[in-house]
Amino acid sequence: MPAKDLAEKIERTAVEVDSVTVAEDGLKKLVVGHILSMKKHPESDHLHICSVDVGEDEPLQIVCGAPNVDAGQKVIVALPNSRIGGNVKIKRSKMRGVESEGMICALDEIGFSKDVVPKEWADGIYVFDDDVPVGEPIYHYLGMDDPIIDLDVTPNRGDMLSIIGTVHDLAAIYDQKPEIKKPSVEEDQSLDVNTEIKATADASLAKTYKLRVVEGVKIAPSPTWLQITLWNAGIRPINNVVDVTNYILLKYGQPLHSFDKDKIDGDIVVRNAKKGEKLVTLDEDEHELSPDDMVISDNDHPIALAGVMGGFNTQIDDETQNVVIESAIFDSFHIRKTAQRHVLHSEASQRFERGINPDGVEDALNEAVSMIKQLAGGRIAQGIVTASEYHPELPVISITAERTNHVLGTSLKLEEIKSIFDRLEFPSVEHGDTLAVTVPARRWDIHIDADLFEEVARIYGYDNLPVTLPTGRQTIGVLTPTQRLQRASRQILEGIGLTQAISYSLTTDAKAKMFLMRDSEPTKLLWPMTQDHTTLRMNLLSGLLDDVAYNHAHKVDDVSLYETGRVFYKDSADQIRPEEVEHVAGVITGNLTDPAWNNHVKPADFYLMKGMVNQFIVNLGIKGEIAYSATDQYPEMHPGRTANISIHGHNVGFVGQIHPQIAKKFKIKETYAFELNMQALIDLPKNDDQYQPIAKYPSVKRDISMIVDRETTNDEIVAVMNKRGGSYLSAIRLFDVYEGKNVPDGKKSMAYSLTYVNPRETLKDEVVNAAFEKIKKRLTADLNAEIR
Repeated sequence: MPAKDLAEKIERTAVEVDSVTVAEDGLKKLVVGHILSMKKHPESDHLHICSVDVGEDEPLQIVCGAPNVDAGQKVIVALPNSRIGGNVKIKRSKMRGVESEGMICALDEIGFSKDVVPKEWADGIYVFDDDVPVGEPIYHYLGMDDPIIDLDVTPNRGDMLSIIGTVHDLAAIYDQKPEIKKPSVEEDQSLDVNTEIKATADASLAKTYKLRVVEGVKIAPSPTWLQITLWNAGIRPINNVVDVTNYILLKYGQPLHSFDKDKIDGDIVVRNAKKGEKLVTLDEDEHELSPDDMVISDNDHPIALAGVMGGFNTQIDDETQNVVIESAIFDSFHIRKTAQRHVLHSEASQRFERGINPDGVEDALNEAVSMIKQLAGGRIAQGIVTASEYHPELPVISITAERTNHVLGTSLKLEEIKSIFDRLEFPSVEHGDTLAVTVPARRWDIHIDADLFEEVARIYGYDNLPVTLPTGRQTIGVLTPTQRLQRASRQILEGIGLTQAISYSLTTDAKAKMFLMRDSEPTKLLWPMTQDHTTLRMNLLSGLLDDVAYNHAHKVDDVSLYETGRVFYKDSADQIRPEEVEHVAGVITGNLTDPAWNNHVKPADFYLMKGMVNQFIVNLGIKGEIAYSATDQYPEMHPGRTANISIHGHNVGFVGQIHPQIAKKFKIKETYAFELNMQALIDLPKNDDQYQPIAKYPSVKRDISMIVDRETTNDEIVAVMNKRGGSYLSAIRLFDVYEGKNVPDGKKSMAYSLTYVNPRETLKDEVVNAAFEKIKKRLTADLNAEIR
């Protein structure tokens, strides 16, 4: 079957396929060459002139600079007019005056990643075994002609992170029987494993922990077939012992680890690390361990980060003779946290995090020691050290054909459903019209009947499921009142001249604590991706100020933005999940509109920002009077140009100027801002109908100017006018404020225009005058105003 057809079948049935590749695609005229002789280049210290037999009538003369090139080797030769990795064409050329008829290649030069090239060939050319025929294309002898299907395994299908797990699925898909042989072990009866090594493990850390011992091994490079298998899977070959453990990892999905037995001091223990302990891992990085880390240790110190990476102090090297092989099931939570904490995400940790087949732990261990004996020699000690062992109780799930067909829309009989589970190798027993299905341990992702329905659907074939048109009347979706209000709020803010911005919900700890409208503890990420995104925001303004700074940095001086979104509050550090509260915020700096010959603009100020906020709240139709009161409770705001906003005594936010020192920190110009608790605005009662019919009768205007104390606010004056102005007073507008010459010290002059309207008849002057006199009288009595 073509690889692409197989990949498509896997993608339609099991998991997504990332790619189907053949390494030789794009390469041309690469053959096996035999170096007959070699001499130094007369004009270079490091170049050599090689005579290379490539199976043609005459040998080729090739200049090579690899440090490991030598006569007698069989090597990769790129002939003239060949193509190597990166689509590079090789031509006949001269190198320092000497003609070169091709190129002797290293593995990375023909397309291999440097990460998978064996260390012995990493700094030079690759050398074949002696039995490779000269003049033959190289692809078969390097595994480059083998199609590779790269699966993107979803977290729930950890069983397919192995060849055996994938084979089980393919067997079910194609209704074939998987041929998986049980490994056999040839043990040395004179060696008892229990006298060689002992182990203890906390079952809460390692559900299963097993060891085997092989003595008298000879460390050497792995045979070519094993190296090819590993590098095609993206793993660098190391030596014949380590490569076996990686091979078993790929085959069984069971991570193994090999220790040099002679470097272990005493017994092996699976435990939590102690505070202050350190471990140098195989990548030669030193890690300071946490008590939350799980380690493998001997009597004195840790020798591995359990399930993540082995220790440098017990690694297999060229001098190793006796080997301890570990096979286990470690707690996935500990593995995930340790891998994150130390930024060590390995092939092993990925599998432990997603799950391990408990039925394969011992088989993997047995096959590993058998392969080590085959490839590295030695004697396998009799028996297995078992520190802990786990065999789960297999779940039995009952389903019926009626329910299965109802969910899938099919018309399958119970016998057909049973045959599907037979193909999956799920034992099942019929009880009348019910099928009791036993889920094998290798499929730990299946828990409920819906999981079984999915198995039936995918093996039966999604393409075979019947297609039906929707039945019944279609309904039109509607927005909830909250959604309508949120959408309307964006339209209002854009209508008054602001542009929507979207900032990150994650910020720094310092920025999260700015502009706090209530006391709150910060919510910090355990594993932030960057230092600038460590904490959930508790305000929107800091993000908008970052946006202003970004615009200023790109020579945009006039900025007017708003943002709606959630902030995250915690009443105490012990609170598990923060409270999410909807907020809205805005900023404006520079000019709101562009200057033109007929548009004489002035920079934004407090009153422009306050007017925008006021109009926003009015347009939302919230019942009640909006009140503004000066405040200095926000250290990030200008203390003399900031006001709290309240409605019916409920504080809903603030408006004002960003403190000059904060503006300097953000590298922005004079900026005005507001932030409102949108959730509070949503919860307040509202007028659904805000329109007022235009009166048929003429309005009457009266102007009034007065001198009041400097501390008297506009709100206080307007409150008196509204209370005493009568039912026909429809509008009050402040049109002048003056302090200075002809006004006593400590006083100010304020002038208002009052509009009276009677919607039912024409107003008479005596009615307006009477109401106007009441206002003047109460202003004088209540506010000590002097009417001018």
